[in-house]
Amino acid sequence: MVRWSAPPAAVPGAAVRGRDKVSAVEVVERVTVAVAPEVVFRAVSDVRRMAKWSPECFATWVVSRSAGGVPRRFVGFNRHRAYVWFTTCRVVVAEPGAEFAFDVTTFGLPVARWGFRLAAVDGGTGVTQYWIDRRVKGSMILGRIFTGKVATERPEANREGMRVTLGRLKRELEAAG
Repeated sequence: MVRWSAPPAAVPGAAVRGRDKVSAVEVVERVTVAVAPEVVFRAVSDVRRMAKWSPECFATWVVSRSAGGVPRRFVGFNRHRAYVWFTTCRVVVAEPGAEFAFDVTTFGLPVARWGFRLAAVDGGTGVTQYWIDRRVKGSMILGRIFTGKVATERPEANREGMRVTLGRLKRELEAAG
């Protein structure tokens, strides 16, 4: 198990840069995948594979890895229509077979925590993908500029993207079975 400590800004509702507050919005989607939790963990913790599943992420660049080979820091490259942007990501939870999560920032401002919780269930693994909105005013403005989405549309856009991501993850892992 690897669990890296997260700064106070990683906690929903924590104060960030004066009066700005982190949002507490969380979006969750679930799917059951007919493979073992360890198989799902290996897939989701190999962040380079996210480009195959996500409708927004088209590439990742791993900056550093832990001794066990799990990414510690990486850059995500994303697009939505004509908009292209990058985010800096730091892995905060890497528990094989249980959870993989990372915090996302842009230009030093908090954006979100993305993660996958895994649980053995009848027929395979229950996979819960979650997104916790950590945007402050500055990152909401940057988000509108870089993604073309107003801040209030981001939760629903992410929910739709999570459904696509989980569907593709399920198809790929079950086909490799």
